[in-house]
Amino acid sequence: MRRDAPPRRTLLLRLLALSALVSLCSIAATAWLTARTTTGAIRQEQHQVLADQVRIYHELLGYAATHPDWTGAEPTVRRLAADTGQRILLATPRFEPVVDSAAATPAAAPSATAPDSAAGRTNLPRTPTTTVDPLSVDLAMLPDAPADRIDARALGPFRMTAAERAAMEEAARDRADCLRSALGVEATVTDDAAGHPVVNVPGGQAASGVRCASPQVLDAPTGTESAALADLTGLVNACLERQRIRPVQLSLSLQWTPSRDREQDQVVSACLANSRRQQLVRYVAPPVLLFVGAPSGTAEPAPVLSAPHRGRVVEVAALVLAVTVAITTAVGLRLSRPLNALTRAARRMADGDLSARVTATGRDEIAGLAAAFNAMAERREQLEELRRAMVGDIAHELRTPLSNIRGWLEAVEDGVVTADGALTSSLLEEALLLQHLIDDLRDLAAADAGELALHREPVDAEDLLAQAATAHGALAQASGVTLVVDTDTATAGCELSADPVRLRQMVGNLVANAVRHTPAGGTVTLRTRPEAHALLIEVADTGNGIAPADLPLVFERFWRAEKSRNRQSGGSGLGLAIVRKLAELHGGAVHAASTPGTGSVFTVCLPRTAAAPPEALGSGRSGGNRGIT
Repeated sequence: MRRDAPPRRTLLLRLLALSALVSLCSIAATAWLTARTTTGAIRQEQHQVLADQVRIYHELLGYAATHPDWTGAEPTVRRLAADTGQRILLATPRFEPVVDSAAATPAAAPSATAPDSAAGRTNLPRTPTTTVDPLSVDLAMLPDAPADRIDARALGPFRMTAAERAAMEEAARDRADCLRSALGVEATVTDDAAGHPVVNVPGGQAASGVRCASPQVLDAPTGTESAALADLTGLVNACLERQRIRPVQLSLSLQWTPSRDREQDQVVSACLANSRRQQLVRYVAPPVLLFVGAPSGTAEPAPVLSAPHRGRVVEVAALVLAVTVAITTAVGLRLSRPLNALTRAARRMADGDLSARVTATGRDEIAGLAAAFNAMAERREQLEELRRAMVGDIAHELRTPLSNIRGWLEAVEDGVVTADGALTSSLLEEALLLQHLIDDLRDLAAADAGELALHREPVDAEDLLAQAATAHGALAQASGVTLVVDTDTATAGCELSADPVRLRQMVGNLVANAVRHTPAGGTVTLRTRPEAHALLIEVADTGNGIAPADLPLVFERFWRAEKSRNRQSGGSGLGLAIVRKLAELHGGAVHAASTPGTGSVFTVCLPRTAAAPPEALGSGRSGGNRGIT
């Protein structure tokens, strides 16, 4: 017997590989989703921070455009800091603090170079966010700023007096009232970028009508504006004179009559911008550096994953992977252990140990497989015992008649007995027994090999029973048994599509078996019963019956309830096995029922039509109507 080879743990390895793959995919998907979510949140926060910075810059730029210094800017800075949740610090170009929203007193100047500066200690950036200068607007913060980068709110000497503004507002209201009452136009009064009251109508269309004509005070510049415009025009022309370009006349909207020389117009634009800055510098606040950052004591969110965070992600991923592998290993071992036991038991059985069994516990699929394996092993052990018994039975059945034949022939040869008619008849009987046994074995072997052919034709059920009773009448009479055919009117004229020779062989075997096991004075009854699509042929006897434990074995080869081999009660043990095979070849079945001490009933169920399983391959018809003993 060969030794069991150690089983390869391919199932466990596959489970481990699958769990590792699933874990890695889960970790990767979770990391990707977390990164996407975090990146989106960071971007949204960055957009919000940028929007807050633009708002802070715009309002502080407006303050600088309308005030000559930053003395009163602290309330505005604190309000913006409270609204945006940011810390705001204004400092001079030399990093001297001007206004700090987080300090009640002036803070230390944030150094641009020292690592431990106030900017570093108070969560402010080391470099300024931008420079607040109304005469040089940061286009990155306000892309819609004028081309000369001068804030439109920086009016300087063009700012009207209170009386002039009151007169213009009154004129604007009068014209709006006139448009609403006379023409039904929903006119409103607003201020433009320069602070002039203007009348707006729906759709931007100008309303016509003499009664509602625009007052002169709305169209003509005020005295303050005229003086400032004259001063600005003088500055521009002085600049143009230095460039040897003829002077221009500016309108209140700071436009002039362009020339045909494009380069000359560009020079005029440059002189105008420089002249405006020269004129406004006294009226606007000086440039300051703007620092915007997180409030003191709070951490600013990092836009990228830091090294400690990356290490933590790796640690968590490794922990998840380890837990998954551990659980999978435990489950895999629990699954592979019974499978390995099944493998070892199967190998033992292949080596000839038919007692190999496995312990079946639980109610899962593996437990069901173990139970099926045990049932298969039990059945194989029973079949092996039957096979061994069958070999012994065959040897015994062949040895007995051969020994008798050899003994009588040796006696004749030695002159002990005379070869008369009685001896010849005895030797012929022994030869017929051998012939019957060999024919039965041949039929079973042909049926097992699928080579037993059937030749179907219509067979009358009543004629079949009558022929069986006639064929075995002498045997029954010699045994003192009454043979009865019970005809049923329901089966009159009922035909079967079957092989008549094999059908007579089946019924004859059943009748011979019943007569052999029925004591003298008993009765053997043959009858038929119809069903929906089948016909039942029953052979009942009044013998001793069969024990319930022996019923499953009655159709096994060479099995007999009585183990004696005398010619009175013991047969070869092949008759019922042949009956089962022939019934299955016809697409039917046979079963036995018995009550010990009362008798037994053998029932053959055959289909009425030819819709039976495929007939066995091969040709030729073997055997006749034989009662197997």
